Amino acid sequence: MKHAFIFPGQGSQSIGMLSNLAAHYPVVQETFAEASAVLGYNLWELVQQGPKETLDQTDKTQPALLASSVAIWRIWQRMERTPPVMMAGHSFGEYSALVCAEAISFQDAISLAQDRGRFMQTAVPGGEGAMAAILGLDDETIENVCRKAAQGEVVSAVNFNAPGQVVIAGHKTAIERAVIEAKKAGAKKSILLPVSVPAHSGLMKPAADQMAERLANITIHSPKVPVLHNADCCAQHTQAEAIRESLVKQLYYPVNWVKTIQTMIAQGITLFFEIGPGKVLTGLNKRISKQSMTYPTDSQEILTQATIQNAYASADIHK
Repeated sequence: MKHAFIFPGQGSQSIGMLSNLAAHYPVVQETFAEASAVLGYNLWELVQQGPKETLDQTDKTQPALLASSVAIWRIWQRMERTPPVMMAGHSFGEYSALVCAEAISFQDAISLAQDRGRFMQTAVPGGEGAMAAILGLDDETIENVCRKAAQGEVVSAVNFNAPGQVVIAGHKTAIERAVIEAKKAGAKKSILLPVSVPAHSGLMKPAADQMAERLANITIHSPKVPVLHNADCCAQHTQAEAIRESLVKQLYYPVNWVKTIQTMIAQGITLFFEIGPGKVLTGLNKRISKQSMTYPTDSQEILTQATIQNAYASADIHK
């Protein structure tokens, strides 16, 4: 049975995440301790105690998500389970995938995560950027909505998360116009998201330029497990320079999550495990494909051998 690992990005973090796993697997806090040594502050304490406002800052969120995903990956390895045949990450989750595929060291990635978050936060002055989720419209209609709403500003579809679920990003005033236009076009719901960083839009180009300089000094190896990249519409890269370019583009290119999952399914993968906190990708995958199965892995109950075996059995039934 072929299975793949998928890694969540921002939005999956929460206070107290992985506490259940930490009570059973010492490697969780060991992983966070490694990250804390790089960051210069106690990441585990922040994740467990907050405050939430601090954890939700992009330069704190991204290291926390990376450490969470790597911790779960290490648990999987120590239980001597079958490795995945492919990996992919949603937005920042791509860094988690590359670490677990042994393309980038954990220490380097933690440092990159912190800087990436800072670059994103400073790329657009506070209050000028925004993101919104549009539900119930097809991709083409949303792109037309963005064109109407732009009026000389930046607004574009940036996360193709599932059929009928797309996130747009850009200038705050343009996003507000797009939300109105989406409702006129028949959207079931248009929601302004509580973020000020317009991720994956053209406004992130300054952050991408800074990230290119940082990545130039990072050692990158060929992944031991193929990793699909967001920016290149599911391309697999084995050369360091191609991976660097993809990670730079990722900041201002859309996340084509629907195509990513469809690409994996086309290659015979019917079973997915979400390696990280929460169940965001598990929910999206259910909307993308009824023929595949996806399981979250952020609790000890889910990671038991019996549950994993049941996952394989269920996936066989759905083939």
